[in-house]
Amino acid sequence: MSYEPYNQDLEKDAVRAGSYADDGGAVRGEAFEYGTGSYAKLQRLAGKFHVEQRGIERVPEEERTDTSLLNVGTMWLSANMVVSSFAIGLLAQSLFFLGFVDAILVCLFFNLIGILPVCYFSTFGPRFGLRQMVLSRFWFGWHGVKIIAIFNILACIGWSSVNSIVGAELIHAVNHDVPGYAGIIIIAVCTLCITIFGYKIVHAYEFWSWIPTFIVFLIILGEFAHSGAFVNLPMGVGTSELGSVLSFGSVVYGFATGWTSYAADYTVYQPSNQSRTKVFFAVWIGLIIPLLFTEFLGIAIMTATTLNGGDNKYMLGYKDSGSGGLLAAVLEPLGGFGKFCLVILALSIVANNCPNIYSVALTMQVLGRWTQRVPRFVWTAVGTAVYIAIAIPGYSHFETVLENFMNFIGYWLAIYEGVSLSDHFLYKRSMLSYQPALYDQPSKLPPGIAAVFAFCCGVAGMVTGMSQVWFVGPIALHAGEAPYGGDVGFELGFAFAFTAYAIARHFELKYFGR
Repeated sequence: MSYEPYNQDLEKDAVRAGSYADDGGAVRGEAFEYGTGSYAKLQRLAGKFHVEQRGIERVPEEERTDTSLLNVGTMWLSANMVVSSFAIGLLAQSLFFLGFVDAILVCLFFNLIGILPVCYFSTFGPRFGLRQMVLSRFWFGWHGVKIIAIFNILACIGWSSVNSIVGAELIHAVNHDVPGYAGIIIIAVCTLCITIFGYKIVHAYEFWSWIPTFIVFLIILGEFAHSGAFVNLPMGVGTSELGSVLSFGSVVYGFATGWTSYAADYTVYQPSNQSRTKVFFAVWIGLIIPLLFTEFLGIAIMTATTLNGGDNKYMLGYKDSGSGGLLAAVLEPLGGFGKFCLVILALSIVANNCPNIYSVALTMQVLGRWTQRVPRFVWTAVGTAVYIAIAIPGYSHFETVLENFMNFIGYWLAIYEGVSLSDHFLYKRSMLSYQPALYDQPSKLPPGIAAVFAFCCGVAGMVTGMSQVWFVGPIALHAGEAPYGGDVGFELGFAFAFTAYAIARHFELKYFGR
């Protein structure tokens, strides 16, 4: 593989000349129905119902007909304008005991950091017509990427489980006769009905679904402001404040950057000459607006639980049904209309789960040739069944599940970002150094030894900096007050992985030449 020096003029000329329109390795849509085996029969059946048949195969230029930047932005606007984002804001006070202003500042800065990789990798989809996990083969190699794929599958399933628990809490807050498992199943089935049809339907749903949710959040904001229940909690000081800031920041970062591992999945049908800058900022706007709005709102409303008095309806609601009970307390003056608003918020979880369940199927196909021979929509159904099975028993332990899972996401994705960005900026240095036609040729992809080594180094950095109930790393102990310190796991994971790859890749290229 060639690693030419970056030349901005050369890249611009190549885009104008159509270099990126090379369809090497691309598979046209009609090819999925060829043959007489069970795979072809399933694909023909899918075609009759207009279900997307393509999996991780490269999209040819003539099929990249989605030119709408609104599709790019609203995809993430809807996926984050949800009650799951609101629940992140609650953790600032309930788990980390931050004040109002410091929680807001942590939320702002760690979101700004977390969304950058999502925005950047989204620009790769139009250039190459390849999904994010397939693009990862150019950094981790054919075999090394399978490790990343396993982590991504766990992330997709985990996100879906956590999100459906939040939605089920809301449904339970509306009607206590509806058990948690019923709410989880309702959300999962609705998500499946959208994701099984694929890219176009997912984008069509996400294009509009943010609107009713945004209106409900505005109603919640108005009701809470009118109640006068806001408490301006003071900012902490000293090492305990440092530890709380770092640990809450890790949770915020994990949620924001959680879309990185499937960022390009939602831009592969954009034309290859689409402006990278426009795609970047479409994603940036689509992410930052809902994340800040919902998390800020969560931080503000959670302060009401600190009001004195045994009849504090906000605290009672939160203890009874978590985030759903807290929102029910805010909307209580609206009576039946308030309950209707809660149902809308519960169904907003569908928009948050769609990217997870759509992408988990694509990630499964990266694991091997045999998994690729199972149609995408089959893996979508399997993934749905698995996260239902995980979410139901996890319903009663939501807060602990959320904190631990968010940290896990932030850790592994920081390591993934360290490896991929190190390779892209230090070795490839431009889009022209990629040869997308080689995406399914193991012998011509990088061996992946350097990437796996760097990933392991990133894990070592993560362990020294992580702060969890079950383990506190030696560096984390110095980042806050004992016994939990402050969580710097994702920062160290990224730094260790980036540095280790920068060194190891030099020797890998020297001995393997690819």
